Amino acid sequence: MIPIDAINTPIDYESVPLQGAIMGSGGVVVMDENNCMVDIVKNSFLQFTAEESCGKCTPCRAGIPQMQVIMDKISSGEATMDDLDALTQLADMITSTSLCGLGQTSPNPVISTLRHYRAEYEAHIIDKHCPAAVCRHLFKSPCQHTCPVELDVPGYISLIKEGKFVEAYALIKQRNPLPAICGRVCHHPCELKCNRAQVDESLAIRDLKRFAADYTYNTGAKIVQKCAPAKAEKVAIIGAGPAGLSAAWDLAVDGYPVTIFEALPVAGGMLAVGVPEYRLPRDILQKEIDEIKEIGVEIKLNTPVKDTNALLKEGYKAVFIATGAHLGVKMNIPGEELPGVYDAAVFLRKVALGDKVELGKRVAVVGGGNSAIDSARVAVRQGAEVHLIYRRERPDMPAMSEEVDAAEKEGIQFHFLTNPVKIEAAGKAKKLTLTKMDQGDYDRSGRKVAKPIAGSEFALGVDSIIEAIGHIPDTSFIKSEGVEIKDTVIVADKRTLATNHPGIFAGGDAVLGAQTVIEAIAHGQRAASSIKRYLQGKQPGPRVQRYSYDPIPTPQIVPTDEETKEKARAVENELPLKKRKTSFKEVALTFTPEQAQSEAARCLRCDLDIGG
Repeated sequence: MIPIDAINTPIDYESVPLQGAIMGSGGVVVMDENNCMVDIVKNSFLQFTAEESCGKCTPCRAGIPQMQVIMDKISSGEATMDDLDALTQLADMITSTSLCGLGQTSPNPVISTLRHYRAEYEAHIIDKHCPAAVCRHLFKSPCQHTCPVELDVPGYISLIKEGKFVEAYALIKQRNPLPAICGRVCHHPCELKCNRAQVDESLAIRDLKRFAADYTYNTGAKIVQKCAPAKAEKVAIIGAGPAGLSAAWDLAVDGYPVTIFEALPVAGGMLAVGVPEYRLPRDILQKEIDEIKEIGVEIKLNTPVKDTNALLKEGYKAVFIATGAHLGVKMNIPGEELPGVYDAAVFLRKVALGDKVELGKRVAVVGGGNSAIDSARVAVRQGAEVHLIYRRERPDMPAMSEEVDAAEKEGIQFHFLTNPVKIEAAGKAKKLTLTKMDQGDYDRSGRKVAKPIAGSEFALGVDSIIEAIGHIPDTSFIKSEGVEIKDTVIVADKRTLATNHPGIFAGGDAVLGAQTVIEAIAHGQRAASSIKRYLQGKQPGPRVQRYSYDPIPTPQIVPTDEETKEKARAVENELPLKKRKTSFKEVALTFTPEQAQSEAARCLRCDLDIGG
């Protein structure tokens, strides 16, 4: 087994063993994130070697079945870390004491996957989670298992199918305090695991979530959130972005007084100043923030925190740092300090807060992520001709594919395999020197490294340039306070989010680097769970514990034969192109009730174990 970060390894008898693998005779198998290493080792390699073993020596005859027993425990979530140690020792013993080549090499898949994919084993054991959503003992449905907050996706979709739209919203709200927001901007990893894609297309899971939330809001239905009796211990949260808001919700529901300190004049973090209004209307954002405030969360705007220790001295018993990633990464090329060269985060923030930004008639945006696409589409709405510069090819873009498609429809011109070299003033305009790029070996992400082609430079005249090549957290306000910082992010335990400073926790982009909204929400919930344990004098645990909600019954109805036939996925209506390019009105429109019910009926109900 060779991991993606060693994909450039030559396939020969000298190089492959250095990665912990061996040269076989059957060819090369390429696996992706939909393959579980635990499952592959258990059901392919160990099963094969067990069947092929001659049984003449004890290590091979008895050892391989014992490894299978341990692998079964791991895949079913019943193993402990002691089992993982036993598996390692067993593999080493079989390798060193078996009499033939088959026995000596049979543990190689175990050894190599433990070397390169140990995190997958630990996820099965500690988190009871199969990252590939393959090991069926660990989950009800792939979509729910893949969702970072483990939304009961089949449950709320079944309620929508039956016309119980408000109940569907209430079920979503139990695991996600920002359903209308996520229904618009979530990168929907659940859809990538949807089994319906094996029939035709995955379900529009994100759009159905949005429909349930919008229907509830538009009809005036009100879900009254019950909270536990008030507790004495106060909690401070730094940052009112999705991670901070999520943690505040969970803590407040469990009765803890929470105060959020926000440096910006608005709450929402990047949701408010990084996601344009045509994707996330401000009234929707504010409504969900108001619901968090309604259960007792206090949000102090224009209040940057300069000393986290001071909060502890003021009587807060725990602090959660959720400050996001608002600093732009520089291109480090000559001329980027010139007027008219903007950082994407600053540009989007200024537009969101109503500050005037003079772009001119022709704009270059550098980057391939969501911030680059957002910046480009905002520039279009300001009347500019926009050129997007990206050093790799279109399939390599980190931005959501639907956003890239929308940008293309709006007339943005893409320049792939192109990269900036320098920026020069040309009167009031700018001369942007670009170079063509070629593709070399693969990098650690599995994408090909882009390399400049000598002598391919050319110039592009523009009025302004927006740099959107990445964002990092600003951790300067805590560097002198004992909280460990590494490579610009806060160091926190990946499961408990505890820092090295007692009582201080950190999560979201401040720990992960720039990631997604739903991952930040999940981190907020994880932090809240750990903070509650900490305040109760318990050790923070690896599993998220939530406040107990009243159960909402969901239909347990098997899909009909008609519903399982091929049927096209429902598509949201959109604002006409002419209108969207000249305003910040929301582009994507919510489903009608008829569309939502029809789309919900496509669900295969994987959670019901039909025929199992």
